[in-house]
Amino acid sequence: MIKQSLSQKMLQKLSPQQIQLMKLLQIPTAVLDQRIQEELEANPALEEGENEEELYDNYEKTDDSTNDAEVDDDYEKDDFMETEPIHIDEGGQSDFEEYINQYMDDDTASYRYKADDYNGEAEQNKTIPIAIENTFHDHLEKQIGLLNLKNEDQYKIALQIIGSIDDDGYLRREPNAIIDDLVFSQNLDTNEKEINGILTKIQNFDPPGVGARNLRECLMIQIKFKQRPEVKKAQMKVYKLAELILDKYFEEFSKKHYVRLQRALGLSEMQLKDAIDEILKLNPKPSSGYVDSSQGSSMSGQFIVPDFTVLNRDGELELSLNSRNAPDLRINDQYLDMLRSYNDHKKNGSNGKKEKEAILFIKQKIEGAKWFIDAIKQRQDTLYRTMYSIMQYQQEYFFTGDQKKLKPMILKDIAEVTSLDISTVSRVANSKYVQTEFGTKRIKEFFSESLQNEEGDEVSTLEVKKILSELVGGESKKKPHSDEKLKDLLMKKGYNIARRTIAKYREQLNIPVARLRKELV
Repeated sequence: MIKQSLSQKMLQKLSPQQIQLMKLLQIPTAVLDQRIQEELEANPALEEGENEEELYDNYEKTDDSTNDAEVDDDYEKDDFMETEPIHIDEGGQSDFEEYINQYMDDDTASYRYKADDYNGEAEQNKTIPIAIENTFHDHLEKQIGLLNLKNEDQYKIALQIIGSIDDDGYLRREPNAIIDDLVFSQNLDTNEKEINGILTKIQNFDPPGVGARNLRECLMIQIKFKQRPEVKKAQMKVYKLAELILDKYFEEFSKKHYVRLQRALGLSEMQLKDAIDEILKLNPKPSSGYVDSSQGSSMSGQFIVPDFTVLNRDGELELSLNSRNAPDLRINDQYLDMLRSYNDHKKNGSNGKKEKEAILFIKQKIEGAKWFIDAIKQRQDTLYRTMYSIMQYQQEYFFTGDQKKLKPMILKDIAEVTSLDISTVSRVANSKYVQTEFGTKRIKEFFSESLQNEEGDEVSTLEVKKILSELVGGESKKKPHSDEKLKDLLMKKGYNIARRTIAKYREQLNIPVARLRKELV
């Protein structure tokens, strides 16, 4: 039987504007300009302002971080300023005068904090630096002419092989897969023998080791490349020994079973050390050795554009938000003029149905532009408030640069100070960078759990990791510390930590186990 009943439910829904803000918070400064340009292209009612005014000149910082959260009441909650809808009744009456004046009274949007750029110099442009250079694969293709290939088909095969080499310089595709690629893309039939023959020639390209199918082959190509006729006899002997180790004893070498290697090859410790040192000089990623001579930089170069800058000004910390890629935005005057025109026609009684539809479209575009401007404003405000609270919380680090001075700090601590949601603080911390006098740091690095030392004081896990790194850095490379030994050393310093926790911290620091840290000294 079908029944009807009433029920009450409490649902929490995010408005489109709140979703837009969350997405903008996740965008780092380096790509913010691209997102703004996309919005400018999609919404003709939005345009860049000609003036760059500082909306927050009166933003005063105090030593009390809690007061900082109350600087701007308009943005104290994670909500957007809602725009009142235009009402149009059946007779064509509306409140356009008030709606137009609302936007005409607004100044050009501005969201600058302290400085236009993190260098403190006048802004020259709003683009991120881009390295313009030949790619690694372009460099390989230029060398095809050195192969003395027999025909056009072999040239196509060489191109296919080079195109299959990955960004590390390795060829990880099987010959049969390359054969299938040539059949489908070039209608070219070949065989595994021909593929391997051309690959062997490509493996002689610069940089050495390119086209290898695994690490062992990569290192062997490079050590053979060093064995030139002009090399002295003593050095050639070392190269030959290194090649033998890679060829016959690669597993023992990779696991650092040096004693086993000495016994198998009948070598002294010094002889083995010389050979191992030559192997360690080789490049496990051949592509990283390619440098475009015209640009003088590695093809793998990447840029980090800091979102904030923290400077020590005569004993006082100064925070600047990088607004280089956030141009001032405003409502397009032409769209406001069209609203005025419609309002004048309405007074004269000359508005038709099509004009009403057009003006509703204009209204939607203006509201969309207003919402986006508000979102950018709130993004900048949220970023500044969050980073300012972190700076105040970790003052000792920003003054000294000593990682041991970092206090235990979790997302909840900053959320309580800023009156923001924990998820909002997390979005800021996970994708943003701050430039300090001690280097550019990811904001996430300032957060850590706490543990107690023997004196009962709470210390940051970052402090423990720093001490752990120092202990490993100062150990004897011939006999590295085991996790149990590291546990005992930390206990002597007042940190009672379990061995499994030591292992966890070591893995987080990308420090291998003691056996793999062993070296021949």
